Amino acid sequence: MNRVHVTKTILWMLTGLALAVALTRFAFGLGVTTNLTDTTPWGLWIGFDVMAGVALGAGGFVITAIFYILRQEKFHPLVRPAVLTALLGYIAVILSLLVDLGLPWNIWHMMIYWNPHSPLFEVGWCVMLYTTVLLLEFSPVPLAETSRWANIRRVLMKFRFPLVLLGIMLSTLHQSSLGSLFLITPFKSYPLWYTPLLPILFFISAIALGLMMVSFESLCTSWLYRRPAENNLVARLGSAARWVLGFYLLVRLLDLKISGNLALIFSGNWESWLFIAELLIMAIIPIILFSIPRVRHSATGQWIGSFLVVAGTILNRVNVGGLTMVGTTGEYYFPSWMEVSISAGIVAALALVFLFAIEKFQIWETRPREPESDPHVQPAFSRGGQTWLGSPSVAGRTRYSLAFIIAVAIGFALIPAHKIDSSGVVDIVAARALGGDTLFVDGNRDGFGVAFPHAAHIKAGKGKESCVGCHHMNLPLDRQSGCYSCHRGMYLTADAFGHDWHASAAGGNVACVDCHTRGEDRTAATARPCADCHKDLMPEGAAIKVNTYTVPSYADAMHDLCIPCHRQAAATNSDHPDLYRCPTCHNGKSPDWPTLAGRQPWKRRLNNHNILPVVSAGIEGPTP
Repeated sequence: MNRVHVTKTILWMLTGLALAVALTRFAFGLGVTTNLTDTTPWGLWIGFDVMAGVALGAGGFVITAIFYILRQEKFHPLVRPAVLTALLGYIAVILSLLVDLGLPWNIWHMMIYWNPHSPLFEVGWCVMLYTTVLLLEFSPVPLAETSRWANIRRVLMKFRFPLVLLGIMLSTLHQSSLGSLFLITPFKSYPLWYTPLLPILFFISAIALGLMMVSFESLCTSWLYRRPAENNLVARLGSAARWVLGFYLLVRLLDLKISGNLALIFSGNWESWLFIAELLIMAIIPIILFSIPRVRHSATGQWIGSFLVVAGTILNRVNVGGLTMVGTTGEYYFPSWMEVSISAGIVAALALVFLFAIEKFQIWETRPREPESDPHVQPAFSRGGQTWLGSPSVAGRTRYSLAFIIAVAIGFALIPAHKIDSSGVVDIVAARALGGDTLFVDGNRDGFGVAFPHAAHIKAGKGKESCVGCHHMNLPLDRQSGCYSCHRGMYLTADAFGHDWHASAAGGNVACVDCHTRGEDRTAATARPCADCHKDLMPEGAAIKVNTYTVPSYADAMHDLCIPCHRQAAATNSDHPDLYRCPTCHNGKSPDWPTLAGRQPWKRRLNNHNILPVVSAGIEGPTP
């Protein structure tokens, strides 16, 4: 069996399937191809492709640091494959972000519209810069194939060491900042995964993963091309990895002990079992395996140990990225097959690029030979008609293109037709509380949306002239304004006193000297007490004490005032244990709508208004 041909055929099929799904995603939106919701906006593409992808690319800075900084010359054969693997890993991260972003064509905005207060801003810049550094580090390899670029290659070789230092610095920043990103979720992440030390834990685990990812890649390619495995080098990497993993395990358990969450490991719920499984796969079992010299030097032990560290770290990133937030959000998320196909397709496509680079460039000391080019190998024939497929390279292209086209066709055939055909905006007649005709907006076509009182907005805008306030073409790629462009007040603090209203003739019509003493600075400290005018606001004998005239925004008041009080009440009320959860009051549920124009049933939630739809525009449902 030709391992290379079989592997490439599978990879081309995965790439073709992903291409069909990707075209559908960009044509019809995220909702058609994902199971993401407003409650779970980050799914497999972020947890696996981005967070795990960045970690899997850590082998580049780890191996270059070992070779160039620590001067361990024996690891020279691993440097070029490690840099290539890291480069492709970061390209995978960028491609995944393009798929995951709601407006992927705006990915360049980060370079122009800065938000230096966000860890994600720092991660984005570091990933972009480190990808550039990796490209410059690897460029001398393909440039060596021709003399035309000899001068450019010579310049890059002179700056190789500064590039290595810059790459190590950038990797240190964004590997840890991925952990910093989740420091804003203390009440959403399960305590076994949330800690202020997340940036440190992410960086330590990235070092261990970098060592094992390079080992796993070396073992896989040695098996694939039937070349002698680099077992001695892999054993040395395994010996170093056990100390890094041991330090990681010590820091994580001590942190749980200090924070008082260590007992949660033995609580018996699914989070505790997941935590135990993660530590066993990621650290404990590999430490034991690599601590036994005979196992550490055996091919089987190296395969198992490196695979466990890679799989365990991916599981850790997925857990931190959203899986362990299920208990708080109350919404279970499982990726659709289309999400899985995109992730698998991106990995497969870049694996093909890796194999191409190995075969065409001097990545190893000796380039692998095309198996069918050996003298003893018979010419390639198709299995069906015994037709000669040509030279090995031509025969390969024939097989791979056929597998690719068939996979694309299968992908398009499997796309749910009802999601593509469904309408993003549906007219309904709302309850009287909404004041008239209402639109059901389902922009992602995923069966979930909001009730938008269109008639009420027109009335508030005083007629048809107000249409241009929302529907305009004066912004790039914009046909209508987002809701947030008008409804920003819920995130802004408010003035409880209303000084402008008191002073205006149309409002309180109060003169300045009625509140402020003549001859003194007109400040809140020198103003008359509110109770002098507003005695009717308080019971007789009660005093009004004003600490501040600024009140929190609606969102802050709900989150910082209402929810804590509801949480305290829920702790003492066994009949309403979920009193503090938003969906307890804001359930926003509507009954299932059986059919829309003969299509599949849609399950919808009217998130903004607690209403039930009535029969209108082809939608059948009960009257409120």
